[in-house]
Amino acid sequence: MTQAADGKTVAFHYTGTLTDGSVFDSSDGRDPLSFTMGQGQIIPGLEAAFQGMTAGDEKTVTVPAAQAYGDHDPKGLQVIPRSNIPDNIPLDPGTQLQMSSPNGQAIPVVVKEVTDTEVTLDANHPLAGQDLTFAVQIVSVA
Repeated sequence: MTQAADGKTVAFHYTGTLTDGSVFDSSDGRDPLSFTMGQGQIIPGLEAAFQGMTAGDEKTVTVPAAQAYGDHDPKGLQVIPRSNIPDNIPLDPGTQLQMSSPNGQAIPVVVKEVTDTEVTLDANHPLAGQDLTFAVQIVSVA
C-alpha cells in the first residue's frame, strides 16, 4: 500500500475537538478532505501525523497550538474608536467582520469587546492558542 509522504495526495475524514471535548469541525456527512503532503495545505501538526499512514488507517492525534494555528498573539488585537465604525455595522461580541489592510487585503476579525467609546477587534485565527485533537481516518493515498 502507498504510504503518506511528501508529494502524495491524502484524502481523509476527520473530527476536530477542543480540550473540553466540543467539536469545532468535522467532515461527517461531507466528502473527505484532500491535500498534498509537503505543500503546507493543512496545519503542520496534523500533516506530520499522517506521515507513513496508508488507506484505512485511523488515529487520534493532539496537535499543540504552536503546531496548529499558533499562540494567541496580543498584536492581533486592535482597539479603534467606536466613532470610526458606521452605525449600521453590528458590533455584538463574537461578530465576524472584515477589515482592509493598507494594501487592500481583506483581514477577517472578530469583535471582542465594545464600550461607548472603543471597539476591540481580534485578527487572530479563532482557534489560535488552543490545542486541537483530531480523530482521523485515511480514505486514500495516491
